[in-house]
Amino acid sequence: MAQFILNNQWVSLEDLDLVLKNSSEVVLGPQATLAIERGFSFLQSKITEEGASYYGINTGFGSLCNTVISTEDLNQLQVNLIRSHACGVGAEVPTHLVKRMLLLKAIALSKGFSGVQLATVERLLFLYNNDLIPVVYEQGSLGASGDLAPLAHLCLPLIGEGEVRVNGECIPGSELRAKFGIEPITLQAKEGLALLNGTQFMNAYGTYAASTGIHLFYEGLKIAALSLEAYDGRQEPFQANVNELRKQAGQIEVAGIMRSLLTDSSRVKNHVQDPYSFRCIPQVHGASLDTLNFVKTTFENELNAVTDNPTLFPEEDQIVSAGNFHGQPLALAMDFLAIALAELGSISERRIYKLISGTRDLPPFLVKHAGLNSGFMIVQYAAASIVSQNKQLCTPASVDTIDSSNGQEDHVSMGANAATKLYRVLDNVISVAAMEWLTAAQAYDFRADWKLTAEVDSLYNQLRTEVSFMATDRYLHEDISCTRTLLVNRLS
Repeated sequence: MAQFILNNQWVSLEDLDLVLKNSSEVVLGPQATLAIERGFSFLQSKITEEGASYYGINTGFGSLCNTVISTEDLNQLQVNLIRSHACGVGAEVPTHLVKRMLLLKAIALSKGFSGVQLATVERLLFLYNNDLIPVVYEQGSLGASGDLAPLAHLCLPLIGEGEVRVNGECIPGSELRAKFGIEPITLQAKEGLALLNGTQFMNAYGTYAASTGIHLFYEGLKIAALSLEAYDGRQEPFQANVNELRKQAGQIEVAGIMRSLLTDSSRVKNHVQDPYSFRCIPQVHGASLDTLNFVKTTFENELNAVTDNPTLFPEEDQIVSAGNFHGQPLALAMDFLAIALAELGSISERRIYKLISGTRDLPPFLVKHAGLNSGFMIVQYAAASIVSQNKQLCTPASVDTIDSSNGQEDHVSMGANAATKLYRVLDNVISVAAMEWLTAAQAYDFRADWKLTAEVDSLYNQLRTEVSFMATDRYLHEDISCTRTLLVNRLS
């Protein structure tokens, strides 16, 4: 098994993806171990100071911040915190995202600014490395004091509570001791707070959506190129000179990619212009690329950040209560990303519509004997339905806030809602892109001897090895499902 040593180095989004894809074992390096132990020792020394009060360490939480907790109750305070905050509802978070949460939480705590025990971080990595996936629920976080409810569910198994999925089977956290020989962690001062304060729920969704969205973006350009070839589209809109005049980096890159994907056709075209869904691929797809690059930086910064509270600075002899757990940077980025991805789906659906419209010497609905056969008519309906739903889901979550904790937490990000909406939008766009791929291949089959570039031809041929040309009406759900599976595999 490949091994990834977590040693407080910068972890890029690509590094994260590679660790997850390769199922690498993640272990703490010496620098991370030293940082964790130093932070823990510093905190233990501070709480023994007479008369010192530190938020969430020897006080209550939220609006109870002025309630001092006795020394003998400090450990119970942390256990109570995790139990009381595990109020998640709704659907279970997909296991691949929960596993990502475990790794992101371990990365954050390994920085040494949180005051947790070494054993606590090692237990998170034990769950991660052994695919012991806590049951976490989608709803319950305001994305303000971190992702309190989902992180509480994530961390209940550390104390032998909650639920865990093992090879798909759900078992009580209390069975971990018997099945895997691990004793519940005895939480020390601040540990419950360090585990619950943080943005790992939001950023698990964010990092996944950014990585998958980038892969989908580039696959989507290949599909768009196949559509344009099948539609007999013009190539002038992708020339370097006209796109460089706009000065937009994403547009310039997209135009260059499209030039590499299109054949140098000498066919005489009887149309002066193409519809915007073809002609404006550099402008529309390019704007989404610029957004993808922006949010990638935001999520990457966050996965290397310390986002719990209070924060410990042993060298400065400080414990600072601040607001690094607030999810606003992620909330705005995820709302922005959802819009950018939805636009890719929107323009994709328009190309489907044009391909089935019976123009450019293509038969209506891409089928012979239209009327007797409906062909791809309802493929476009289905894509339009999905695109419409995405428009509804793209209402920003980040513009909302609801006062909580008796006014102490009076502005929240709603980033967790932005995260779950983004996940649905991304999934929807994958479906629409698959429908365009299927439609473009069907349209191209009416172009007998036309040639494609090697990369686009490979895309076409991969689909045709699994899904045949539709001569007469058949059960298209299976074709769409198969095409979507092929596309998802290309994104991994």
